[in-house]
Amino acid sequence: MPDEELMTLLTKGGQQAFDELYKRYSKPMFHFFYRMLNNDRKKAEDMLHDLFLKIIEKPESFDHTRTFSSWFYTLAGNMVRNEYRSIQIRNDYDQQSRNQPEEEVEHHVENMDRQIFDQKLQAELDSLNPDSKTMFNLRYVEEMSVRQIAEIMECPEGTVKSRLFYTTRQLAKKLSIYKPAIN
Repeated sequence: MPDEELMTLLTKGGQQAFDELYKRYSKPMFHFFYRMLNNDRKKAEDMLHDLFLKIIEKPESFDHTRTFSSWFYTLAGNMVRNEYRSIQIRNDYDQQSRNQPEEEVEHHVENMDRQIFDQKLQAELDSLNPDSKTMFNLRYVEEMSVRQIAEIMECPEGTVKSRLFYTTRQLAKKLSIYKPAIN
């Protein structure tokens, strides 16, 4: 049975469909993660587990316009990229804290976190179109009202609200890696 049909069965609760997909893809995906994550067996196993958990929890997210294997490898590739970002954040912390006495490091952890976030936020803001960037800055930096922004930008308030909504949603998605952990 083709992978795509197995995914259709899985959306209907088919445990055997999942078992078959796991049989077909667990070894190649493990090797993919293993190679991509510097031969870290534990990390590769964790990523493999998380990947299959994603398709168990949300099989309906399968994009039927694509082949299962390309969709599945795209998910895996995105997971690896997210891991690289996470490693980069940890490396940024390590680099910033390497030359400071321990008590200063503890004191400045929140400042470093904020500084890294601010740098990434600025990079994302710089990638926005000029109108969206202007509206975002007027609203959240200059703390102007929607009415004031509409007057400045010479457009309806609804347009300002809509653009702000989509801009903040886009930024939230791109910066979600920086979401604080809940203890």
